[in-house]
Amino acid sequence: MMKTNLSAKMAGLVLLSAILAAGCSDGAADTAAEAAATGSESAADASAESAAAAAKLASVKLSDIASYDEDDLAVEWDASAATTITLSGAGASVDGAGASVDGGIVTISAAGTYAVSGSLTDGRIVVDSADEGAVRLVLGGAEVSSSSGPAIWVKQAGKTVLTLQEGTSNRLADGAAYAEQDEDGEPSGAVFSKDDLTINGAGKLSVTARFNDGIVGKDELKIVSGTIDVTAKDDGIVGRDLLAVKDAVLTVKAGGDGFKSTNDGEEGKGYVALEGGTYDVASGSDGFQAASSLLVGGGTYRIVSGGGSAEAEPHQEEGFGFGGMGQRQQGGAGEGTGNGAVTGTDTGVQNGTGDAGSEGGGSAGSAVGTETDAESGSAKAFKATVGISIADGDFDIDAKDDAVHSNGAVAISGGQLAIRTGDDAVHADASLAISGGMINIAASYEGLESADIAISGGEIHVVASDDGVNASEGSAEETAASPTGTAGQGQAPAEEQGAADGASGQGQGGPGGEPGGQGGGPGGGFGAAGKARLAISGGYLVVDAEGDGLDSNGSIAMSGGTVIVNGPTNGGNGSLDYDGTFEQSGGLLIAAGSSGMAQAPSDTSSQRSVSMTFPSALAAGTLVTLADESGTPLVSFETSKTIQNIVIASPKLESGRTYSFYTGGTSGAAAKDGLYEGGSLSGGMEVVSFELGDSAVTYVDESGVTTGGGGMGGGRGGFGGQGGGRGQGGMTPPDGQGFAPPDGAPGEPPAQGDGPGSTTPGDSSAPGAAGSASGAAGAESGA
Repeated sequence: MMKTNLSAKMAGLVLLSAILAAGCSDGAADTAAEAAATGSESAADASAESAAAAAKLASVKLSDIASYDEDDLAVEWDASAATTITLSGAGASVDGAGASVDGGIVTISAAGTYAVSGSLTDGRIVVDSADEGAVRLVLGGAEVSSSSGPAIWVKQAGKTVLTLQEGTSNRLADGAAYAEQDEDGEPSGAVFSKDDLTINGAGKLSVTARFNDGIVGKDELKIVSGTIDVTAKDDGIVGRDLLAVKDAVLTVKAGGDGFKSTNDGEEGKGYVALEGGTYDVASGSDGFQAASSLLVGGGTYRIVSGGGSAEAEPHQEEGFGFGGMGQRQQGGAGEGTGNGAVTGTDTGVQNGTGDAGSEGGGSAGSAVGTETDAESGSAKAFKATVGISIADGDFDIDAKDDAVHSNGAVAISGGQLAIRTGDDAVHADASLAISGGMINIAASYEGLESADIAISGGEIHVVASDDGVNASEGSAEETAASPTGTAGQGQAPAEEQGAADGASGQGQGGPGGEPGGQGGGPGGGFGAAGKARLAISGGYLVVDAEGDGLDSNGSIAMSGGTVIVNGPTNGGNGSLDYDGTFEQSGGLLIAAGSSGMAQAPSDTSSQRSVSMTFPSALAAGTLVTLADESGTPLVSFETSKTIQNIVIASPKLESGRTYSFYTGGTSGAAAKDGLYEGGSLSGGMEVVSFELGDSAVTYVDESGVTTGGGGMGGGRGGFGGQGGGRGQGGMTPPDGQGFAPPDGAPGEPPAQGDGPGSTTPGDSSAPGAAGSASGAAGAESGA
């Protein structure tokens, strides 16, 4: 994902999260005023605010948001005092006061209880009562079908309660076209209420919405109990000010959103509050969507949004063009003369200032990459504008888009979540806090993503095709555009200026050429640290990532818990990737993966760690053991994929002690996720024996302790735009200046065409080496 500096936006969202997550608190107005006056917070302040927002969100009680009065909860009724409405074909009959019939239209004009049964083939029930009391419709085997409007239309009432009589099935269906709608497009659902609406009872209700939405409440919509099945052309169940479910069995098939609230303009409104229930949701768009915050206290959920993860569009790295097919001629490589610094805008358009390689007169084509769901539509399982809190529940989620997504904060303190997603599993623009629960992410593009991530508890398993855990100020909803340039003769256009802090570097232009080819090599090195933060103080986290395992374009801090990273096999990513510092003061960390971009915790950490690079790659299934001088294993780890580097950080490591790495053999300890703690080692081959140094990190290879950890260069530069039509190929740097690929890209330059262009990569693994400053403007691709 991109690494755009969005700290101001993040701070604003975080403050908004804190305000609205508190519900209707007395100090909300004061907090809002304070928020407006604090536009220039420091990074520490923003991080503290985001953590506070997540904590505040997690502390909000469902009872503070959704309360149920006697009318909502009562399912018993006095038949002798009720008005009876008997539906029959094209008409109906009434026995009692408060209701009248005109053809197929039954109108209820007073508060009271109305028992409805029978079948109405073309008509509707209209509630139009000026009384403050509740209107209770007891559906006892009622079927209402309308060809020209809603089946039930509440125009006004103090409150309307639909009670589903135990042992009965009831059916409501609207018309495919409405004869009557106002300027706001109302009514818009098969069951439509302008005032508060509650559904309760032990019976069944089936709603078919052929026109638009299924059940719509324009004030508060509460579902207390019942078995409810909704099939809707657009949205399934909609509450404007509040959508609350206490306990019901709900099946929703919707072309649009499954459940949603819509009031995003009033403080304390627009919540979705789910206390319990059983949900089976298949939605074309979002499964659950809240205009404000979405709170889950329990329940069982099966959600398929957008057709599921298999329907997701393939992800591509932004702004990085690969060489096209066709004849390439040997072209001279232009010299990189600029510093790798890139400056720019919030759009993510970023350009290196070095000269582009000679492309034989070909112009650089346009490369535009975006990470937005604007075109295909949002198809998330849970989505909220302000915040999402999950305290309990059992979730089976298969989402085309993100599984859990908030523009503000996400707090998960309990529950069991099984997730398959075509994008992020859990995404929060501002802050993500996980303090409990079991989260199993079987498939994702990125597992956990937010500007501020705090893990203090729970058990989390992540499988990701890109980054496993990504602390990034850039949001997936932001649009990043690659440059559109004309760097035909190797000159980057002066007007294309980009936006990140990059360190200077020298280098030669990369290959250009055919349509879709690379206009120039990467400019500069890797970026200055951002303000994002990943903090792990407890819990159990296992990551299997093809991109970076733990990634932060700011800092990482670990003080407790257990983290296991099965990192990438390609050299363009690392098991650990951070731009600032990784301060470790506690916990157990195992990070295994490729060696090309390998990092370890910072030297300023108070806990000891060791980074071992093997002379050649180890096959998946190899047992790697770190043992003390007596041969007793501290830890053994069975790799799940090919690796060449492993980082082990443990409170058991002591400076001055002698340790050895072994490969192969068998462990006598019990394994969990490939990790064996303690026990004994039978067999195995010693690779190296070494003394742990006084510094926080000891770097080791087969020869013993080495002097440094390799890693990445200085400031991150831009990547080249795509080449134009049939330009001549340049040469990649042959002199050791290095090729710095984007996150997720292979560790070697793009393949050349059929011509004789050179593809010799340099060495970018030296400690602190700056990446090559190359030519054409490029878009930054990151975390």
